[in-house]
Amino acid sequence: MPAERTLILFKPDAVERRLCGELLSRIEKKGLKIVGLKMLKVTPELSKQHYAEHVSKPFYPLLESFITSGPVVAVAVEGPEAIAVMRTMMGKTNGRESAPGTIRGDFGVSRQMNLIHGSDGPDAASRELAIYFKPEELISYQPILAPMFAASDELA
Repeated sequence: MPAERTLILFKPDAVERRLCGELLSRIEKKGLKIVGLKMLKVTPELSKQHYAEHVSKPFYPLLESFITSGPVVAVAVEGPEAIAVMRTMMGKTNGRESAPGTIRGDFGVSRQMNLIHGSDGPDAASRELAIYFKPEELISYQPILAPMFAASDELA
């Protein structure tokens, strides 16, 4: 099973609440690799590019206002079925509906201030990674402990 890459954003509320270390730790403890990491301020133009499918929707102004309200941490994550694994770890969009043990279930009570974004599929992951990272900013490597997280045929 080939490894997937996905984009994860720790949103302004996660940064403000100083949860980035905890969230990064959960990703690493799960056995996924961090292959890119940076802090940045999302501009209105970047927001429109990232959320292109939502720009014309009535809720978009609130979304843009929130995502541009403070810094975000962009994380490129890699591993077996990384997209689905991260979506499960994040929990439902609304923190009030998310199961305990998920990021949103443990730390969130809001639909809007929901701490974390993750690509919802391979096409979105590819598009979103390209928005936030230049190719040379994504680092391929094989951790020595990789065999302790998954079988070799799962890490290919």
